[in-house]
Amino acid sequence: MALRQSLQQKLLQKLSPQQIQLMKLLQVPTANLEERIKEEMEENPALEQGEDGHDEFDEMNDEFTEKEKEAEEFEEPDGSEEDYDTVDISEYVTEGDDDIAEYKLKDDNYPEIDEGRTSPHSVETSFHEQLLEQLGMLTIDERKLRIAEQIVGSIDDDGYLRRETTSIVDDLAFRQNINTTVAEIEELIKQIQQFDPPGIAARDLQECLLLQLYRRQLQNDDEAIDQAIDILQHYFDEFTKKHYEKIQRGLNLSDEDLRGAINQIIRLSPKPGSNLGEMNKAESYIIPDFFIYNNAGKLELSLNSKNAPDLRISEGYRDMLKEYDRGAKKDKRQKEAVLFIKQKIDAAKWFIDAIKQRQNTLYATMESIMKHQEEFFMTGDETSLRPMILKNIAEKTNLDISTVSRVANSKFVQTEFGTYRLKFFFSESLSTESGEDVSTREVKKILSDMVEGESKRKPLSDEKLTELLQQKGYNIARRTVAKYREQLNIPVARLRKEL
Repeated sequence: MALRQSLQQKLLQKLSPQQIQLMKLLQVPTANLEERIKEEMEENPALEQGEDGHDEFDEMNDEFTEKEKEAEEFEEPDGSEEDYDTVDISEYVTEGDDDIAEYKLKDDNYPEIDEGRTSPHSVETSFHEQLLEQLGMLTIDERKLRIAEQIVGSIDDDGYLRRETTSIVDDLAFRQNINTTVAEIEELIKQIQQFDPPGIAARDLQECLLLQLYRRQLQNDDEAIDQAIDILQHYFDEFTKKHYEKIQRGLNLSDEDLRGAINQIIRLSPKPGSNLGEMNKAESYIIPDFFIYNNAGKLELSLNSKNAPDLRISEGYRDMLKEYDRGAKKDKRQKEAVLFIKQKIDAAKWFIDAIKQRQNTLYATMESIMKHQEEFFMTGDETSLRPMILKNIAEKTNLDISTVSRVANSKFVQTEFGTYRLKFFFSESLSTESGEDVSTREVKKILSDMVEGESKRKPLSDEKLTELLQQKGYNIARRTVAKYREQLNIPVARLRKEL
């Protein structure tokens, strides 16, 4: 095939490094923003925290869109930008230079992994470490101890041993050169199942619950425990599906006996290993990104910016750039130094501007949501939520839908009625008999209240829930009710039945 040349025109859209940096910063929640800023300051010595660093950007909360505020951010007494812009570096940097700024080559993917960095961490005993400690109490030889350690290592974090016994035999043969049998493995598993917490090393839920009941049976001679064991051994499927009548007929149990046995079962732990081991306590707390207060009937919005320090360009780097500008000798070494300083200062300016844009975008998005859902923020009534989709907020803020989505998916707002994820306020619309559009969130709230108020002896079916909603004026189909019920993690009527 002959080679040939041709001309083509292509229209491509490329994001600038600053746009990419801003998008990544938008996704960072307030809880992690301080760490992200510290990483940037460690990588870029031209970026530093102001001497009078403060936790609350109060001046940014007042008027984010005013140009005067933007100017005030950089009008420092030492002339952070003016002094830099007036320096003539044309003798060092010319149009023919092939040097590429470092920030254009750097991978800014967040979060970055620094192999050489050590982070402080709490010292806790993990779930598997607790099991290994209990292995020391077994009277077994060195070979069986290694086999038992392999079994413990195969146990999942929730306490189940889901790996096949034959696979454990193969693992020991290929990895540790230990020849064993399925019978020997099963014998050690039975010993490990006696460890704390009860139910450990079970292969399935049925075995896990039975192991816990066996432990209780040894400690307490109770007829209800014996009946609970019979139910799980012979009628486990019927129990999970709540076919109580069949269980009663099969075991000849009275209503009182069945109720007592079920009470024993529901107090067992389905995941015995989930309550042990390490837990990152920071993940159990939500740090809100916004605060909304009702001040005498007027909603006030503020940003939680305590993790965003007052950033500025390093005075030392500006002084070095001026020093090189006043110097008489212009050699290659000085040129490299000036290029390095220029790259670091540019990167610092870009990062400071991205932090400002992040604050502006967050405030504008939350302000639009607050105005759209003003009635909810005044009353806290979920049924007062209006239909709202990402496009509604994007049109009000003149932002892209993807930008609004980034803000809504990872941010929280604290109100007088609780802390909510921004995604909570977005919902589709549903028409009523009067033709009014209401939020699907309102329908879900009413549906949830109906289920909570139903008789657990005779739960409401999807057909009955549909009928009740239609009586309230909501035009809704049964399959839609079933979909909303599943989204609310509400089981079907038969599984909600209680004795």
